[in-house]
Amino acid sequence: MSRTARWRLGLGASAVLLATAALPAPAHAEDVTDYAITVDPSATGPKIDKTMYGVFFEDINRAADGGLYAELVQNRSFEYSTADNASYTPLTAWTVSGTARVVDDSGRLNDRNRAYLSLAAGSSVTNAGYNTGVAVRDGEKYDFSVWARAEAGSTLTVTLQDAGGPLADARRIAVKRSGWTRYKATFTATRTSTAGRLTVAADAATALDMVSLFPRDTYKHEPNGLRKDLAEKIAALRPGFVRFPGGCLVNTGSMQDYSEGSGWQRKRSYQWKDTIGPVETRATNANFWGYNQSYGLGYYEYFRFAEDIGAMPLPVVPALVTGCGQNKAVVDDALLKRHIQDTLDLIEFANGPATSEWGRKRAEMGHPEPFHLTHIEVGNEENLPHEFFARFQQFRAAVKAKYPSVQVISNSGPDDAGATFDTAWKLNRDAEVDMVDEHYYNSPQWFLQHNDRYDSYDRSGPKVFLGEYASQGNAFKNGLAEAAFMTGLERNADVVKLASYAPLLANEDYVQWSPDMVWFNNHASWNSANYEVQKLFMTNVGDRVVPSTATGTPSLSGPITGAVGLSTWNTGAAYDDVKVTAADGGTLFGDDFSGDASRWTHTGTGSWTVRDGSYVQTDDTAENTMVQAGDPSWHDYDLHVKATKKSGKEGFLVAFGVKDTGNYYWWNLGGWNNTQSAVEQATDGGKSTLLAKAGSVETGRAYDIDIKVRGRQVTLYLDGKEWGSFTDDKPAEPFRQVVTRDAKTGELIVKVVNAQSAAARTSVDLGGARVASTAKVTTLAAAPEAVNTETATAVAPKTSTFTQVAGKFTYTFPANSVTFLRIKQK
Repeated sequence: MSRTARWRLGLGASAVLLATAALPAPAHAEDVTDYAITVDPSATGPKIDKTMYGVFFEDINRAADGGLYAELVQNRSFEYSTADNASYTPLTAWTVSGTARVVDDSGRLNDRNRAYLSLAAGSSVTNAGYNTGVAVRDGEKYDFSVWARAEAGSTLTVTLQDAGGPLADARRIAVKRSGWTRYKATFTATRTSTAGRLTVAADAATALDMVSLFPRDTYKHEPNGLRKDLAEKIAALRPGFVRFPGGCLVNTGSMQDYSEGSGWQRKRSYQWKDTIGPVETRATNANFWGYNQSYGLGYYEYFRFAEDIGAMPLPVVPALVTGCGQNKAVVDDALLKRHIQDTLDLIEFANGPATSEWGRKRAEMGHPEPFHLTHIEVGNEENLPHEFFARFQQFRAAVKAKYPSVQVISNSGPDDAGATFDTAWKLNRDAEVDMVDEHYYNSPQWFLQHNDRYDSYDRSGPKVFLGEYASQGNAFKNGLAEAAFMTGLERNADVVKLASYAPLLANEDYVQWSPDMVWFNNHASWNSANYEVQKLFMTNVGDRVVPSTATGTPSLSGPITGAVGLSTWNTGAAYDDVKVTAADGGTLFGDDFSGDASRWTHTGTGSWTVRDGSYVQTDDTAENTMVQAGDPSWHDYDLHVKATKKSGKEGFLVAFGVKDTGNYYWWNLGGWNNTQSAVEQATDGGKSTLLAKAGSVETGRAYDIDIKVRGRQVTLYLDGKEWGSFTDDKPAEPFRQVVTRDAKTGELIVKVVNAQSAAARTSVDLGGARVASTAKVTTLAAAPEAVNTETATAVAPKTSTFTQVAGKFTYTFPANSVTFLRIKQK
C-alpha cells in the first residue's frame, strides 16, 4: 500500500488535488511507493482481436473534398447549390472574367452531372481552391483535366498562378469536337505556394465541366487518389478497421435515389451506388454538415484505402430511420426493400466474383479481387429505437439468409445511457444481435470515472463496438482521460471488440465539430494529442490481456458546492421567485425581481432585463445565456425557481453547484429541440449527461422548478412532483493500468496512465515471470493544457530504455503521462 496519500476533494464538478501528506520516511526510503501493480502471468485474460482499434471516417469538417480526397479544385463541376448551403451558388469558389453562366439543360455531360459552364469567347474562370488557395510545391507535377465541347472549336489556355506571378508554365488545349471530350495536361510547379489560382480561358465559346487538378504524388494510387500526408497519418496508426461513410451522413435526409423519378433530390442520405463508377458520372449531394460532397471519394476508394493500410472495411448503410435531430421513421415498404437489396448488392460489390453483376463493376473499376467484407453496420444513432429495430431486423434477416458469415451491427442510439439506450440494448439483447455500436462524447472527468463501464456487461450478450467517442477537447488532459478509459476497453476485450475515436479529420478553416484527431489546411497537417494517445495504443495492442490489479488513489469527497444560475438555449424565457434555502431552513438568497438584477452576474450570451417583476432573456437565437448569483461555497441547499418559456426552440436551464463558467451542473428542461430533459455536468467546459428523460416545455406556461442538494445527492422536482434524482459520487481515478502480452515478440506490455500533477512511484510485481532486465519504454508526457499545432508539437512520444526490470521492480511514472513498458519474457 501507499505510504504517501494524495487527497482529492470533489467540489461540484471538479476533482481537485489538494495536498500530498508524506509520512516520515522509513529506513529504506526506496521502498516507499504511491501505487502498486500486481500482474498474474499464469492467468489467462481475454483475447484481443487484431481489429480492436480502428478509425472512423466521416465527411465532416471538409474531411473529404478539400481534405483526404486530393482534388485541388473546389466546385469542379459547378454543382454547388443553395440546397448544400444557403450562401452557395453554382459559381461558388469561381471568379468570372468576361461572360460565363452555369447551365442545366439537355446539353449536360450526363444526367447525374447536371450542371455545366458555358464560357463565352474571350472569357475565363478562376478557381480559388480550398483554404488560402491551390497549394503546390516546387518541382512537383500536377495533372489537369477538363471535360469540354466547342461547336466551332476553341483553344483553352490554362494557367496556375498566385499574386506573385506564374507557378508553372501555361498550357494550351485545342478543343476540336462538338461532343463532350476529356482533355488533359500536366503542370510542373516552378515554386512553392499555398495561395495558387487555376484559370481556364477560352478564345471561343466553350462548354466546360469537371475542371480538375490533382497532385501526381498521391497515396498509393492515381488518378483520383488520396492526399498523401493525411493518408499516411491514418496508415501510421495501423488501424484494424475503417468505419465509413458516417455518421449523420448515413441517416439524415431523403432516402430516395438521385433520379428524375425522385425529382433529383439533393438532400439525401449517403447511398453507396451514387459513389462508384467514373467520377464524372457520380451523383452530387448536399452534405448534412452544410456543404457539398462530390462523391469523388466514394465506396470503391474507401474499400481500396482500407485494403492499402491493412484494415477491415466496415461500411454503414441507412436503416430508413433518420437521426441527428431529424428523428423520422420512413414508412415506405418498396423503398425499404430497395435499400435492403442495395445492402445485399454492396456485399456482392465487395466480395462477389468478377463474373457477378456487382463484382463485375468492382473489377471494371480496377479491382478484380474481392475486398473481403466481413462486417456491415445498419443505421447510426437512431433516437427511435422501436422503429429502427423493426427495420434493422429485416436488413439482418436478408443479409444472414444470403451471407450468413457477415456480421450485421446494430446500435444503441446517440447517448451512453438513458431511455433510448436502455430500450435499444434490450431489443438488441433479446434478438441476440451480433454487435451493438455505442457512441458518446463526454467530459474528461466522465472518462476518468467510467474506466469500469464494461466490467459488468453480460459476457454472453451482444459484443460492443465503440464506434464514436471523445472527451470534448484536443488538449493533453483529454488524451490522458481517453487513455485511462482505453485501459478499461482492453481489460474488457472479450466484450468490446472494436473501438474508434471520432471524428478523424478536420480542416481548420471549415470546422463543424471539434475535437478531432488530425487537423490540416491546404498544405500541412498535424497530429492532436489525442492522435498520439490513439497511436500509442493502436501500435502496441498485444494479443491477450494479462490479468493485473492496481491500488487506487485515496480520495475524500465533500458535498456538491457552488452558486446558482439561470440560462437559456435558443429560447426566450422569464424567471421569477428565485429562492435558495439552507438545509436548516435559513434563507441564503432570494430575488423576486421587484427591483434590479444587481446581484446577478451575466457570464454568457443573450440579452437579460428585469421586466414586469421577472428576469427575462429575450434573445431566442443565443446559446448558453448564463447568469449566476450566490456563493461558490454554498452546499446542502434547496433552489426554487419559477420559469416561463416565451419563445424559441427549447426550454429552461437552471444551474446549481456553479463554480465558474466551465464547471457547474444544470437541469436542462426541454432541451434537444424540446424533446427531452436532462441533468448535465460541465467540467472544464465539457459536458456529460447524468440523468435524462423524454419531455417538452410548453410556451407561456409557468413551471415551478425545485432542486434539493444534499451532500452529493440531488433530487429534482417539477411542479411539486419528483422528476428524478442522482448521486454524483463516482471517483475520477487518475491512475489506471492494463497489461497485455504480445505473442509475436514474447513481451509483456505494461500500460500505465497517470493523469495527475504529481509523479507516481509504483511497485510492479510481475508475479514470478522471468523477464529480461531491460524494457523498451515509450512515454507521452506534457502539461495538461498542452495542444499540438501546425507549428509546435507539445505532445509527442519519447522512447527510452529502463534497465532495472526484475520480477519485482519500482518505476516512477511522470506526472500527466501515458507510459508503455515492453518487457521481454524469458
